[in-house]
Amino acid sequence: MAEKEKIASDKKTMRKKLLRIEKEKVSSMLKKTSHKKLEPKEVKKSGPKKRRTLERKKIRKAKPKKRKKLTKKTLLKKRGAKKLRLGAVEEASTVGEITKGFEKLKPTPTKNSVVSIEGLPTYNMIVHGPMAVFPGVPGYRELERYWVDEPFAFVVVLENPETNTRLYYLVEPVLTESEQDLLDTIVERMRGSIPYVGSPADKEKFLAKKVMGFLRTLEVSDPKLVHKIVYFVRRSCLGYGEIDPLIKDPNIEDISCNGLNTPLFLYHRKYYNIPTNLTFTDAQRLNSFVISLAERSGKMISFGRPTVDGTLPDGSRLQATLGDEVTTKGSTFTIRKFAKEPFTPVHLVKYGTYSPEMLAYLWLMVENKKNLMFIGETACGKTSSLNAISLFIPPDAKIVSLEETRELTFYQENWIPNVTREAVGGEVPITLYDLLRQALRQRPEVLVVGEVRGQEGLVLFQAMSTGHTCYSTLHANTVEDAVNRLEGAPINVPHNMLAALDVACFQSISYLGKRRVRRTNTIVEFAGLDPATGGLRINEVFRWDPVRDKYDKTGDSMLLREIMQARGWSQADLERELTERAKLIKYLADRDIVRYEDVAPIMRNFYANPEKLLKQLKEVKKTGRD
Repeated sequence: MAEKEKIASDKKTMRKKLLRIEKEKVSSMLKKTSHKKLEPKEVKKSGPKKRRTLERKKIRKAKPKKRKKLTKKTLLKKRGAKKLRLGAVEEASTVGEITKGFEKLKPTPTKNSVVSIEGLPTYNMIVHGPMAVFPGVPGYRELERYWVDEPFAFVVVLENPETNTRLYYLVEPVLTESEQDLLDTIVERMRGSIPYVGSPADKEKFLAKKVMGFLRTLEVSDPKLVHKIVYFVRRSCLGYGEIDPLIKDPNIEDISCNGLNTPLFLYHRKYYNIPTNLTFTDAQRLNSFVISLAERSGKMISFGRPTVDGTLPDGSRLQATLGDEVTTKGSTFTIRKFAKEPFTPVHLVKYGTYSPEMLAYLWLMVENKKNLMFIGETACGKTSSLNAISLFIPPDAKIVSLEETRELTFYQENWIPNVTREAVGGEVPITLYDLLRQALRQRPEVLVVGEVRGQEGLVLFQAMSTGHTCYSTLHANTVEDAVNRLEGAPINVPHNMLAALDVACFQSISYLGKRRVRRTNTIVEFAGLDPATGGLRINEVFRWDPVRDKYDKTGDSMLLREIMQARGWSQADLERELTERAKLIKYLADRDIVRYEDVAPIMRNFYANPEKLLKQLKEVKKTGRD
């Protein structure tokens, strides 16, 4: 009985909230709608009685033109209010006015996110009006706009000509105070009822069905309002709340919250570091949001342990702090987004990070089990390059990867991914050093370490020295910096062991005019130790020319000479192998074949039957058909 009384009380409360919503909408429509007063025409004097009769006739004739349904009492009726809402949109604006500004929007990177709800008309912008409207920002001019969650959320990139500052403006549906109360109640009731298993699409359908069932008990049937509520419930329960549209924007690499009352900053692929119109102004809300992010990464954060590093369900890196003891502006978080589609060698050519000839060189290095390391500053694309180069690994090779946060994706099935674990609740922590020692017992053909930072570097170089093929990344800018880091604490690799590394690719973030680009400054070979001096012999093979934005071959490769001798090739054979591989990569880049699932089968076919694949490519070039 108590539960039934509670449900009845909830329904009564929600009906009051809905009544407030209806009243707000009716009041706003009555203000916008203007109606001419009907006045009787002037009549000739022919006696008082006759005049009153004529006036009544005139008024009676004019009555059909008068709108009877414009009183608040009739508007608040369910059907009447619904009809007027749809009619008001159609009368107040032409189709062109409704869709004004939306023709500028670039197509959404994902499918339309309107969930089909049984028994409810599909949302239509022309019929129901736009979900979100950009109000404009004084002093700013528009550079670009595009959908991130069509038809609910889009982005407008603005620029202030006077200050030369840019703004990333997120546009979403606006909720009235009563609609917000309704949403908060539904979200609170929905949180515990969403199943943990199932695909995202199934969860969305389940959620929409639950929300619609709840709204039906409250006699809510306005399609626009229902879809709006479903969008915000989905964003809160299945997404990342306020920043969910930012997570869905494929142009964003990093999302940073620097504290309370500070705008969120993004690293945009096109506009680089740019502030947004999103700000956390409530300390309690920001703390709750950071705690929820930590929980979603499977980690715990508290005021006693106010920092956390983790991986979100989509693979993005999370670093967060709680409270104002560690970060004085309040809680903070930084999300480095994980690319849903892994990089391929073709991506590296398209972005100008490598040339086809450089990739052909690296392909032969990988194929012949040479040790590689990608070195550079933060966010210069080291891990992306490592992931792309992994497509050159033979498809049947056994691979073991070790990472602190999962970022690498390999197409080979014979692959064991490992990640570290922090000590939680008295558990023993599992470090990269522990994982590396275990991996050496798994008999890997290729060992991949996400990043060398500590004592695992010594074990990695010991593995190289004992014949294991190893790939990794390192933070450094130049050859000298890399050697100093590897030899110094806490890595402590002995000087003579550095000769086990074969190839190092040095990457950086550079500028071409005002454009920020990722380039490979140089590729060098570690050619052993000089017998006379004991120093490392460095042989530079490729170098980037920033003036021409081209890559030049600066020296003969000693490693290619070793490969040629080991495989019994002539110089002509070696040149042919390099040329064919470079042509294949260029062929894929010219035809925009960049997707991981498209490139991986081609690499697999190359290893299975390279002559057949190259013959097919030649026939395609002759006929001009793909």
